Amino acid sequence: MTPTSPDPIKVLIIDDHPMVAEGIQSILESYEDLRVVGSCNSAREAIAQLDHFDPDVILMDLNMPDMGGLTATEIVLERRPGTRILILSMHDSAEYISSALSHGAMGYILKDVPTDEIKQAIDAVMAGDQYLCTGASGSLQPKEGEVREALTGREQTILLQLAQGKSNRDVATALDISVRTVETHRKNIKRKLGISSTAGLTRYAMEHGVLQGTGVQF
Repeated sequence: MTPTSPDPIKVLIIDDHPMVAEGIQSILESYEDLRVVGSCNSAREAIAQLDHFDPDVILMDLNMPDMGGLTATEIVLERRPGTRILILSMHDSAEYISSALSHGAMGYILKDVPTDEIKQAIDAVMAGDQYLCTGASGSLQPKEGEVREALTGREQTILLQLAQGKSNRDVATALDISVRTVETHRKNIKRKLGISSTAGLTRYAMEHGVLQGTGVQF
């Protein structure tokens, strides 16, 4: 009896730049053990059809206008915890990378990586390993005397609220938590980012895309 071949890995591409999505799809379709089940230019569109696509791996753009890649990652993993998500980005800063991993992504790939590295990343996360492309892993190496600590998902949500000008009480009401809890998170955010003022938090949020689009783009 001839042994059956394993089922191909089902890959869903989510990127709001059609040319980028088409280019990645063309690359992946050259591999017999991969099958691209869909290519969406909108995170909301992809999430609405998630069960239809039934992906094993999602290549998720970080910055999209309708919904940020990290917000989409959280929603996907709530609905389908076994899905492996690889973030695609042009940003190689440690803050972006750490944030992606803290939201549940299993890997982070810069958009200018060699084509075969995308396949390596997919194979790695399907094996249960974390994958950071060369440029991304280098960014996570702290500078001498510097220790970086990533914000948690809750801290990023609170940062978004604060950056929109909301008071501690407003944030507490919106998130159904105590004012004291907000104050504690606020202190931790400032400590982790090395920022001492609310204006500094707002500036940081703007520089890192937290205020872009309809969700957290950080």
